Amino acid sequence: MKHLRSTPTLAIVTALAMTFGAQAQGLRPAATSNGSPAPSRGITDIMKSPQGFVVPPAQQARPPAAPAVQRSAEYIVALVNSEPITNSDVQSRVERIIEQNPTEAGKMPRAQLNSMVLERLISERAQLQLAKEQGIKVDDIAVDQAEQTVARQNQLSVDELRRRVAADGISQSDFRRDLRNQLLLTRLREREVDPKVKVSDLEVDQYLRDQRSAPNAALASDINLAQILVAVPENATEAQVAPFEQKAQSIAKRVRAGEDFAKLAREFSDAPDKVAGGAIGLRSADRYPQLFRDAVEGTAVNGIAGPVRSPAGFHVLKVLARSQPGAADATVTQTQVRHILLRTDAKLSNEQAIARLADFKRRIKAGTATFEGLARDNSQDGSAKDGGELGWSRSGQFVPEFEEAVNRLSPGEISDPVVSRFGVHLIQVEGRRDTKLNPAEQREAARTALRDKKLDEAFDTWSQEVRARAYVEFREPPQS
Repeated sequence: MKHLRSTPTLAIVTALAMTFGAQAQGLRPAATSNGSPAPSRGITDIMKSPQGFVVPPAQQARPPAAPAVQRSAEYIVALVNSEPITNSDVQSRVERIIEQNPTEAGKMPRAQLNSMVLERLISERAQLQLAKEQGIKVDDIAVDQAEQTVARQNQLSVDELRRRVAADGISQSDFRRDLRNQLLLTRLREREVDPKVKVSDLEVDQYLRDQRSAPNAALASDINLAQILVAVPENATEAQVAPFEQKAQSIAKRVRAGEDFAKLAREFSDAPDKVAGGAIGLRSADRYPQLFRDAVEGTAVNGIAGPVRSPAGFHVLKVLARSQPGAADATVTQTQVRHILLRTDAKLSNEQAIARLADFKRRIKAGTATFEGLARDNSQDGSAKDGGELGWSRSGQFVPEFEEAVNRLSPGEISDPVVSRFGVHLIQVEGRRDTKLNPAEQREAARTALRDKKLDEAFDTWSQEVRARAYVEFREPPQS
């Protein structure tokens, strides 16, 4: 259904902005949009587009940072509409960025990095204040779900995730506060920016003409890659790295000899996408890390590249598909999905909706009810009349919470209740297929690609406007 659609640029996983750990991307360097580990990006990119959490391998816990004893660490550097930002706020973020990307950070004077981080914090603070003014709220259940998503993507239990967070000197309350803030920012952007972005039929026509006249434009193409990640422990010595590299080389040799890549991914990969046979998903080439793009340049469909080394470990890559949005030969992976939606309000809380949908799932698994029947009788979505059917969809067509659940389900599986801004969903994946797009789907793919680009531009403009409207009083410059 149309109201469920969203864009990958505003995905929750992409919006979870805390970054920490010696290889942090919100726990580690930048990630692919499904949260799998990827190489570091530039400082400006990190601060502009926060990434999802990927937790570093277990290591000796370091004690929480001792409280600052110098008064200078606690002074106010700026006021945003009378709300203070302290030097400690700035330095905490700066340290995370330095740990995340030491090479890039090392090229920049600390004073310049301090200034960039302060501006980012001012922008975030102004947006959070706007969210509060508009009455946007994120309840504990949504934060719980986000925390579970982070844990799931890192193949950890929630308890283990919390232990890793604590080992990085970050309290549970701070961790959850940052999760809540990033969910607030995501919902604010979806409210403020999404509705203003329109793509006309004329723009789609021109886009398709441009694509067809430049079929080999590298960043105009979409790529679907699969990976097998052999994770390397943080701060490993060369001697410790060697067996991991040998393991990756052995896996690469086996897939080049004809063994099933997806099977080996499920068996050996340390990346969250292992459950999907390592498939990351069809997306524009510029949404993959530069390291991945360089590795597969010139690699044919079904070809193997790597292993290549990133801060996360060694990646063996397979090119599953190449296409251009809207191209006549575009091939995409589609998922057939149906759902039951219960909208929450003063009469039905999230807790009540979750309990009700959990009961539906039990009844379906017990064979005393069917998904289709329960959807017809209970779903508060337009798809109810069709038994909850949403048809075949591509990656990026649903809101982030919904899509994250869809991506981790195998055909026939039913999710636990999933909270989104529309309410609470029970989701079933009915099937997956790789297929060529018909003409209408080609135009829709082109429209989506155009809208993603315009959304990024519109968000930049909107964020500058929010920053300009805020009253900002600078005090003393931040200092390390």
